[in-house]
Amino acid sequence: MSRVDHIAGVTYHGRKGEVSNEFRYSVDYVLLDPATARGPRLFSRNRANLTSVHDSDHGGAPKLGRGVTWVHEVLAAHGLPLADRVELVTQPRVLGHVFNPVSFWLCYKDGLRVVIAEVSNTFGDRHSYLCHRPDHQVICPEDRLHASKIFHVSPFQPVEGGYVFRFDIRADRIGIWIDFTAGNGGLIATLTGPRKPLTNRAILSACLRRPFGSRRVLALIHWQALRLWWKGAGYRPPPTPPKDEVT
Repeated sequence: MSRVDHIAGVTYHGRKGEVSNEFRYSVDYVLLDPATARGPRLFSRNRANLTSVHDSDHGGAPKLGRGVTWVHEVLAAHGLPLADRVELVTQPRVLGHVFNPVSFWLCYKDGLRVVIAEVSNTFGDRHSYLCHRPDHQVICPEDRLHASKIFHVSPFQPVEGGYVFRFDIRADRIGIWIDFTAGNGGLIATLTGPRKPLTNRAILSACLRRPFGSRRVLALIHWQALRLWWKGAGYRPPPTPPKDEVT
């Protein structure tokens, strides 16, 4: 895949438990193969532009990422099939700024075999969850992939608990569902949207309709945090991040 795809998506978050809260926002993601991607004039790889994706933003610690090289190292370290194609689903930089609550590395070998969910919090930390079937077979849309939560994301949710991931990656649209459960609480988060080739017109339209890119995302995160605090949700200070980069 040499083109860059645009996902004019919708993200939904619904809180479980006694303190209810939910929201749904439009958000722009790109899907690309970092090794071969060629985007329109207003999109660049590893250099400044109106929108861009940089290897340093993904595949390792924030600002120290190594891109696809890191992905192959992770697969080898965990005894997983080496991918013959790797794609990244992420929010691009807009005028040089980026913050991604979660990006997804899609690892293919005769089908989608592994997804690495790269989770970042607003405290500057990152942890990645390795999602695959126990038998290492192709991930199907109906598969539920489980992971234990060990990374602090929201100060209004516990670190304990577990995730259930579901992925439906198609040529014309994507759907990603994350169900976090901790005791009687938790959170459901989704990302869905059509998948089309990225164009200069789509970039300009997104920047006009959803200006400031990830700055807007950060502002919305803090707005929802204020709402939760106002509703009486308990605040949890960030613990020491996990030592392991990937689980």
